[in-house]
This record gives sequence, structure tokens and C-alpha cells, in this order.
Amino acid sequence: MANLTLKRYIPVVEKPKQETGERGYPIWLLVNPKHPAVRHNIWTPVLAEIQDKVFRELHSRIDTSNIYIRNAVKDSELVPNTLNWWGVEAAEEIELFKEIVTEHKPKMIISFGAFPFEFLRRAYQVKPEKGPKFWSTSNLGNEFGKAIENFDIAKTNRIPLLRRVIETAKFTVDPNYSGRQDGETYFHYVGTKIADKIIEHKDSLNIWI
Repeated sequence: MANLTLKRYIPVVEKPKQETGERGYPIWLLVNPKHPAVRHNIWTPVLAEIQDKVFRELHSRIDTSNIYIRNAVKDSELVPNTLNWWGVEAAEEIELFKEIVTEHKPKMIISFGAFPFEFLRRAYQVKPEKGPKFWSTSNLGNEFGKAIENFDIAKTNRIPLLRRVIETAKFTVDPNYSGRQDGETYFHYVGTKIADKIIEHKDSLNIWI
């Protein structure tokens, strides 16, 4: 009886959802299911910088309650670590994602780390295909710079962020991401760059509180 009673109260561990939020939201986040902590460790401080600059310049704030967040693939076992990795199930995930973005046309998709960015490139058929190991900190940084420089509100902009930031007490990061001001953090640097584009195109984004 005691064993039956114990079994009755063992909680069921639910599988994490592949997506949350609204697909119609203009800003999407694409993450690696192996690293869900990026939502807190990277996105939260970046969003704080975005909100700070937006409020200072527009005296408004972004409503992020329905922001669309998606795991690139439904199962972490599908996440690759080599160039020749594209199995049938992963290819199906790409096709599904292509259908979703074609239907909803988000204004920007922010990815976190190597795999989600390469997943995104392949969804948009960007050549040549790269293995996730290609996307070093410096290479992702270069792609971030290109995304900001070539930002086009009429298209879906693919904006890569890091999955992991080398932290000190002041969140000092890799020199490749240093801003013009001494001691500028990665979060401040990328957050203000993204905020600039949001402010510039504020009338084309239905994201305001």
C-alpha cells in the first residue's frame, strides 16, 4: 500500500513545448533546445538594454508578453555537431519552419548560438552550408554586424546572438564584441544596436504597450 501511495504522487515530467507565444508577433527568438537557459542568461539582459534605449528615446516600452520563442528542433537529440548532419527528421523541421516563416513573415528572428543560426540559414537556403562548429564567436559577431548594417524592415532580418558570454563581475565579454566605449558590455552593445533598428522602424512594428 505504501508503495502504491508513493507512486500516486510522483509528478509527471512534461516534455518542454517547442514553441511559446504568438506567431504573429514581429520579433521571434530561435533557440537550441539543449540550451534553454539562453532566454534568461542572454536574452533577458539584452532585452533590458533594448527597453532602456527605447524608453529613453520614445517614452514607450515593448510589449513582450506574446513574443514568439521557438526551439529550432523539437528534440535535443536532433542537434548536430558536424557539417554532414542533416538527417530526415532535421530536414522535416527545416521544412516546417520555412512554412511558418513564409506564412507569418516576422520582421526579425533573433537566434542564439551556432546551431540555431545555421538552422536559420538553411531555412532561408543561404549558401554555402556551414557546420555549426564554423560559427565561432568572431564569425557570429561578423554576421551580427552585417545583419544590423543591412537591416530591411520589408524583409525578415536574421540576427545572431551568442549562446554564451564570458562573464566577469561586470559582464565583460570577448574583445570582438567590445563597443566604442571602454567597458561596454556585449549586452549593451547588441541591445542598443537592435534598439536603434526598432526605434527607426517603430511605426512598422506592432509591439508597443
